[in-house]
Amino acid sequence: MKKLMIGLVLGAFIITNTAFANNSNTVNDKVQTSFKQEFATAQNVVFSKTNNYIKAAFTLNNQVMEAYYTADGEMIGVSKNLLSTELPIGLQVDLKRDYADYWISDLFEFATESNSNYFITVENADQKITLQSNGNEWIVYKKAKKL
Repeated sequence: MKKLMIGLVLGAFIITNTAFANNSNTVNDKVQTSFKQEFATAQNVVFSKTNNYIKAAFTLNNQVMEAYYTADGEMIGVSKNLLSTELPIGLQVDLKRDYADYWISDLFEFATESNSNYFITVENADQKITLQSNGNEWIVYKKAKKL
């Protein structure tokens, strides 16, 4: 009985530590240093890796954001979700004119050192279209028919 209790306590301890562990050790020091320099006051930071980049999801000034890095710690860009009213006026006008019969299912800004692009996904009953801003107008980035 004593061994069973010790096993249960040890199991609970391991599960708790795993669930609440800081996953910052899954990324290298270059990425962590670069992130801390750019976003010193970020909160709730969660790092994840893919074959192509390392992503840091975090909160900054009550805004959920994501920063993307190379393995060498070089920032690729930063994204954040937006409301349609936060788009530049020209893009809002084009959206209302050309896609009035669609609803918005996703909208975010992706910024790099050199520029900032907006991506929006609009849908209707028949299709789903992802648009990318090209300056002051939208261009079709991806289009798919719904089944």
